[in-house]
Amino acid sequence: MRQAVGNKRRLVLLFIFLFSLFSLVIFQFFRIQILEGEKWAKKADAQHRLVVVEPCKRGQFYSNTAIKEGHLISKHPFVIDVLHFHLYVDPQLIPERLRGPITDRLAAFLEAEGVQKIRIREQLEKKSRSRRVALWLTKSLRDEIYSWWSAFARKERVERNAVFFVQDYRRSYPFGSLLGQVLHTIRDERDPKTGRQIAAGGLELIFDSVLQGKEGQRELLRSPRHPLDAGKVVNEPENGADVLLTINHTLQAICEEEIAKAVTKAKAKAGWALLMEPKTGEIFALAQYPAFHPGKYRDYYNDPHLLEHTKVKAVTDVFEPGSTMKPLTLALCLTANKELERMGEPPLFSPFEKVDTHPCRLPGRSAPMKDLRVHPYLNMFLALQKSSNVYMAKMILRVKERMGEEWYRRSLEEIFGFGKRTGVELPSESPGLLPTPGKKNPNGTLEWSAPTPYSLAIGHNLLTNSIQMARAFAILANGGWDVKPTLVKRIVKPLPDGSESVLFDQRASASRRRVLDPDVIRQVVCALKAVTKPGGTSPKGDIFGYTEAGKSATSEKIVAGRYSKRDHFSSFVGFAPVTHPLFVLFVGIDEPEFAYIPGMGKVHHGGQCAAPVFRAIGSRVLHYLGVEPDDPYGYGTNDPRYDPARADWMKEVKALQELYRKWNESGS
Repeated sequence: MRQAVGNKRRLVLLFIFLFSLFSLVIFQFFRIQILEGEKWAKKADAQHRLVVVEPCKRGQFYSNTAIKEGHLISKHPFVIDVLHFHLYVDPQLIPERLRGPITDRLAAFLEAEGVQKIRIREQLEKKSRSRRVALWLTKSLRDEIYSWWSAFARKERVERNAVFFVQDYRRSYPFGSLLGQVLHTIRDERDPKTGRQIAAGGLELIFDSVLQGKEGQRELLRSPRHPLDAGKVVNEPENGADVLLTINHTLQAICEEEIAKAVTKAKAKAGWALLMEPKTGEIFALAQYPAFHPGKYRDYYNDPHLLEHTKVKAVTDVFEPGSTMKPLTLALCLTANKELERMGEPPLFSPFEKVDTHPCRLPGRSAPMKDLRVHPYLNMFLALQKSSNVYMAKMILRVKERMGEEWYRRSLEEIFGFGKRTGVELPSESPGLLPTPGKKNPNGTLEWSAPTPYSLAIGHNLLTNSIQMARAFAILANGGWDVKPTLVKRIVKPLPDGSESVLFDQRASASRRRVLDPDVIRQVVCALKAVTKPGGTSPKGDIFGYTEAGKSATSEKIVAGRYSKRDHFSSFVGFAPVTHPLFVLFVGIDEPEFAYIPGMGKVHHGGQCAAPVFRAIGSRVLHYLGVEPDDPYGYGTNDPRYDPARADWMKEVKALQELYRKWNESGS
């Protein structure tokens, strides 16, 4: 009886134990499947699924193919995104015995040796489900690796997804180094925290926020039966906005070719050319030599000697404008005449006035002001033709006495924008330097002293960049209207339905402000036309068959705190055709060879090394645009089309020559 009771008790305890155990299993099942079901489902799913970035296309830069009415408008990209592939491995799916053979084979495909091969093996040894082995593989190389891997994985019974690829877009440059410094580039490596592309400079940096698209997501299944190059897109990518530039690819190519020839011929350090539409400020070309290839940016950034050529020197480098300042000086003197006339006072000077231009002493100057060659007497037209320092300084002395120094400085800033950034869409633009009365230099000396106005009159004692000088001459070319230099016409964002959203339109933001009187412009331009004719300082800037107006300059560079007699910045800036200017062109040659050639003169002068580039580019641009010659008799003396009696401005030039002889050679 007792034994029966004991057996019954044991059975009850066993039942209770089994029931409790079953209840615990049921509870655990309920907790895992119901209460924590989503958590464990995600964890299990993560072991079989991989979410990768679905790349988006970065916005593109397009050429301006509508620079002339009637031209065929078509899309010519300066930069495009090309699909590439990154190679990954899943080390946990690769058996130890196969890691050596796989390393050898991948290294052979990637042409990796030594340290690079060791790094591949290191990735296969990591305790990870995803390790990147190589970046930016082409589709053809990806297909080769995939073909080998599929057969190898089948033979060795390894899951196919142990080696897989992730898509990405890489910048490509159809025109090579064309416009390289302006476009610049983005780095191959993305920001490790945000995954965003990193712009290195130029337009890529300025417009990075609109060029960046929004990446999507693709869900991949880790299974031998599901290849990792397939999968489901769970978030669609959104491409970046496109930037339509004012730059025309053909005009850019013309400028780059001519500036490269000029720098080579002058044995110069560097050179650049800037082609601008004078009414709108649209920049048609911005060329620089030596060139920079954005697709090979690592070569430049790893070489200190090449790094210099990655920046846009037309905006970053400043120089003393020298004699290109003289027509602007005359414009201010004539403007002062207008203001005095409105006040009922006599003018400062007459453009036809005979002025004594012998070397002279001016208030505050320790040394006499003089010209390279003595011209005893000149008027305004002769002074600009001969590039007289003395004449300009004497005119500014009158401005100083009648209008005041503050008026003079304010006019330089407010009319021509010196000392201020132009706002062109490029990073690191230098504002230059326009001295300010009362302000001190870092060494404690005053920026503006007694002789400063006379130095400014001839382009010394101030610093300017090339965009600023082109803008100043655009004001002369367009009849006195202020302009804002720009590289961008429109910014548009492509939409999924094929349409586009306009984010920016230059025409909508355009505004006009007259800063110079048309009569002032007319007189200055008349004086400028004599510069490129016989007797002027820059006859090599004459564009045969067309009218032009421009001025050359040669300024000494500061080396080790002193003006160098051997290192110069030589330039020419002008516009054509004169009556209806289509472009303003600035040409700068940095440190041309310091040399003298008998019969030619000093080859480092702007009239010798920069003016011919203006002629070459100007001629090619006008022909490309289909502009009919407006000076059909204005050719070289050996050209059968040349007719001095009918060529533009030759009668006036002859009259100036006769006046010069009368004043300076007859003793009267």
